[in-house]
Amino acid sequence: MKNVDDLIDSASELAARGLSRGEIADELNVSRETASWLVERAGGTAAPVEDEPSGGPQDVHVDWSNIGEAGARLNAIGVALADALREHSHDVDLIVGVEKAGVPLATAVSNELKTDLATYTPRKHQWEEGDIENLGGSFSRNFASVEDRECFVVDDTITSGTTISETVDAIREADGTPVACGVLVDKQGIADVGDVPLESLFQVIRVGNDD
Repeated sequence: MKNVDDLIDSASELAARGLSRGEIADELNVSRETASWLVERAGGTAAPVEDEPSGGPQDVHVDWSNIGEAGARLNAIGVALADALREHSHDVDLIVGVEKAGVPLATAVSNELKTDLATYTPRKHQWEEGDIENLGGSFSRNFASVEDRECFVVDDTITSGTTISETVDAIREADGTPVACGVLVDKQGIADVGDVPLESLFQVIRVGNDD
């Protein structure tokens, strides 16, 4: 089981490999703010945990590598997520996977539902610090187009909800129609994303006072 020191080491290693802080957040399934904190801790520039009133960022790390490292397990999760999404429509013929970790899940769901596959790279992958609004995401041309198509959106984890909201907006801007979203883990406990229903296999509910 990973502890905070393990996450700091992982963040340091990923930063040394040239990943942006947004990509590090994606790799570690934490918020952008938590990723920055971990990288700064690795460089010795962040305040020690004991000096921070809240004990560091209020976040939950989700490690689903035990699923991701085995194709059979990943396919089984894909079947479960596809079954949840199928409740919203039997006519959808496109799955949009959110890069990076959401794409293997989306592929498994696409295989189960026998649909086409599209992928979206969110703007956080370019993010280092400051305002993220000036950055842009993109759909890969190596996969299917979302234009004039109904689709399901698939990602691995919702941390703040910003990335999946961005994906839903991007699909609409590209003249596609998001019918429902599906994730492995939802840290926010949300029911919909921009009026698009959300299905999650697991919800993380924080219990207690953060003070």
